[in-house]
Amino acid sequence: MTSPQISKGAATAALLSLAIGSFAIGMGEFVVMGLLPNVAQDLLPQTWATAPGDAIAQAGWLISLYALGVVIGAPTIAGFVARYPRHRVMLVLSIVLAVGNLLTVLAPTFGWVAVARLVTGLPHGAYFGIGALVAADVMGPGKRAKGVAFILTGLTVANVVGVPLGTFLGQQIGWRAAYGVVAVLWVVTAIMIALFVPAHPGDPGRTMRAELRVFRIPQVWFTLALGAIGFGGFFALYSYVAPMVTDVAHAPEWVVPIVLVLMGVGMTIGNIIGGYLADINLRRTLLGGLLSIALVLVILALVSHWIVPLAALVFVMGLVSSSVNPTAQTRLMDVAEDNQSIAAALNHSAFNIGNSLGAFLGGVVIAWGWGFVAPAWVGVGLALIGFGIAWLSFRVEDRSRRRAGLAIAGPAD
Repeated sequence: MTSPQISKGAATAALLSLAIGSFAIGMGEFVVMGLLPNVAQDLLPQTWATAPGDAIAQAGWLISLYALGVVIGAPTIAGFVARYPRHRVMLVLSIVLAVGNLLTVLAPTFGWVAVARLVTGLPHGAYFGIGALVAADVMGPGKRAKGVAFILTGLTVANVVGVPLGTFLGQQIGWRAAYGVVAVLWVVTAIMIALFVPAHPGDPGRTMRAELRVFRIPQVWFTLALGAIGFGGFFALYSYVAPMVTDVAHAPEWVVPIVLVLMGVGMTIGNIIGGYLADINLRRTLLGGLLSIALVLVILALVSHWIVPLAALVFVMGLVSSSVNPTAQTRLMDVAEDNQSIAAALNHSAFNIGNSLGAFLGGVVIAWGWGFVAPAWVGVGLALIGFGIAWLSFRVEDRSRRRAGLAIAGPAD
């Protein structure tokens, strides 16, 4: 059911325009994970010559720095632009992302590439957050999670098509070529938004100070923490999937894009299933997703020396982890009261803290000499901690409702 203000066709065109942008974000954020050895060899040649593992771990900082940009930019940009028309904000963010990815292509050294990735990460959360509000409004009550999942579909499809193709392209003609494609995609997105996203007013009465009141809500902190830590388990694996395929399973380099396709397919399916299940029972979907991440990582770590079961479990990992994303996004919007703009963006801060945390801790255990399977075990711990935070969040919420004298007929959505 679409919003009564626009036709179904116009709503589809608007959401598709935004989804192309989320595709570009997904490709730009995740393609580096399949190209870490190539980036390390190009930007850190001296370290690569003596210690390839150390060079790959250092190249992993690019993942963490991009994620740090998201963490910084999501609440600040979303809070600042809440008063402005959302269609215009989305257009400006698209242009900034085009420029940031172009800078990544042109940056001559590791240090400058690191700066470019940090800057490019800044608009990420605001783009998704504002896009999620538009999608939720278009889909209407009772289907908000499906609307959020629609926008996130571009992100997951990027892992099916964009990331594997970008990885293959980067392996063949240089990793910078992949980011050249991302820059072009952002130009296309800006044009599509200008043409097809209808006027969507902001909230002129909102201020940065008012938006920041969201941090006074305890359940917001619970939700951010479960996303940041729990989803870090996924990124601990994803960040180092390329060396796991080549150095642990001893598969040739051309297998890496195939494994990434399988993960992307799993993420696409999981995103759709997660949006559907979250509208039925958000609580069980969230808890089940986090627990499943830990379980799949345990099995994956045990069979990672064989490429076929490794590839199959990477697919399952993409499926179960991606179901958490629209679920956590919807949960955060539910508990944020009237602070919707910043809340929708904060979810991406949380997930990118998870990105940074997983990549960093995975790099640490690799640098300690524990091997490329060690990040999977790090991920198990992070996912279980996230599950514990989610369980505690719901217990606290139930207790608060009982104290307020509200009857709880069943698991709360």
